[in-house]
Amino acid sequence: MSEADPTTLTPEVLADWPLPDPGSSKDDRGSVLVVGGARMTPGAVALAGLAVLRVGAGRITLAVGASAASPLAIAFPEAGVIGLAETSGGAVRGDGAGPLEDVLDVDCLLLGPGLDDADEAVALLDGVRPLLGADTVVVLDAFALGALSHAPDFSKGLEGRLVFTPNVAEAAILLDVDEADPDTAALELARRFGAVVTCQGRVSDGERDFIAPGGSPALGTAGSGDVLAGAIAGLAARGLSALAASCWGTVLHAASGDRLADRIGPLGALAREFADEFPTLLRELGRPVTGRS
Repeated sequence: MSEADPTTLTPEVLADWPLPDPGSSKDDRGSVLVVGGARMTPGAVALAGLAVLRVGAGRITLAVGASAASPLAIAFPEAGVIGLAETSGGAVRGDGAGPLEDVLDVDCLLLGPGLDDADEAVALLDGVRPLLGADTVVVLDAFALGALSHAPDFSKGLEGRLVFTPNVAEAAILLDVDEADPDTAALELARRFGAVVTCQGRVSDGERDFIAPGGSPALGTAGSGDVLAGAIAGLAARGLSALAASCWGTVLHAASGDRLADRIGPLGALAREFADEFPTLLRELGRPVTGRS
């Protein structure tokens, strides 16, 4: 396959990665921990958590700055919430990973939504890495991606279970270029870091290159990337591979934007509304099979 010829993620292509059986209880649908949420941005974690549940994951824990923990727990009663130590400016402290030690053995960790201090994010990556479960899928988003170039050992040993969800600006930082090409950034990053990467509707594992159909301008709104990252994390927790979860999540994200654009117009959709479209889209696009794939 040439780099200029990605495979379109049609329902027929997605059928090669059938959705896992929903099981009989939440314990059959996987667990996700979302870590982020500085004092000013706890909503990023909430949006990601909403997407995690809307794609059918069973258990969700949200870890945010301590000052936001209680309000978030009230606003998001479906989740367990952990408060993390903060700097005086409200950033999550990088040396405060201790409270996560007992909850990091999850099916998927999503790290990054709502972090707002690059130096603290680097320290947080270093603090979290030795605590990860042996099979935990790791999704890095936002400031966690920016910190990655300063935490070169983080990805060691995570081959096959590491996902990046950069926007084009974050992709440019990781590639050390002034401007990333949205048509090739996912493939280049996947090859450089050994991760599955989704960027601007393109998904790659370094060998295969895919593109999601559609993708309305409605997706260009605050919190949209947090919803995408949460969708991928939830699907990975349910048992899909890193590549399959990334492809499914990217398609759901694009299709939800298209649906909202058709219903309300190309502008004005809210990120939380994208996640609300996921259950119906999953029913239409997927056909559950017995057992986790």
